[in-house]
Amino acid sequence: MARVGFIQDELDLKLLVLYIMSRVAAPVTFFQLLELALCDAGVDYFSLTQVVNDLVETEHLVLENERYSITDKGRHNSEICESSLPFSVRRHCDENLVRVNDALRREQQVQASLTPHPDGTCTVRLCFSDDGGPLLDMQVFSPTCARGEDLVSRFKQRPQQFYHQIMSALDDTPET
Repeated sequence: MARVGFIQDELDLKLLVLYIMSRVAAPVTFFQLLELALCDAGVDYFSLTQVVNDLVETEHLVLENERYSITDKGRHNSEICESSLPFSVRRHCDENLVRVNDALRREQQVQASLTPHPDGTCTVRLCFSDDGGPLLDMQVFSPTCARGEDLVSRFKQRPQQFYHQIMSALDDTPET
């Protein structure tokens, strides 16, 4: 027996997308949105693609740098219509949003980039912040881009460790 979802038509799916987008912590990729929208059996990839494109055309969502965010118009319409979504769908979305929002916040707090130079070297920029603002923002030279990519990868995995080691190295308090 096929499972039937609460999302039955295009309007239901638009309401679901606006509900999700009004609650994400930062702009999301299409695949992040798909992951969040698959909280109901009535959602599929192709329908979601069409609905998201329609919401961009009607200026409920905006697409910048391959990430979607909600506009004021979309947020307003979401607030008006969110009670139309079944409680169980909203609850399931909210549960999924906790996990995704944690990842999005971390992505915003931990940033690293590479600027290659013509001679094969590169500059690596490492940034780490918390809710209060930046904790670390530094640039280092790397003799190769491969080594720079390794630095970026390791920094993104353990930014707190980098921060604490740098602070320890800069701390002039004698050890006892």
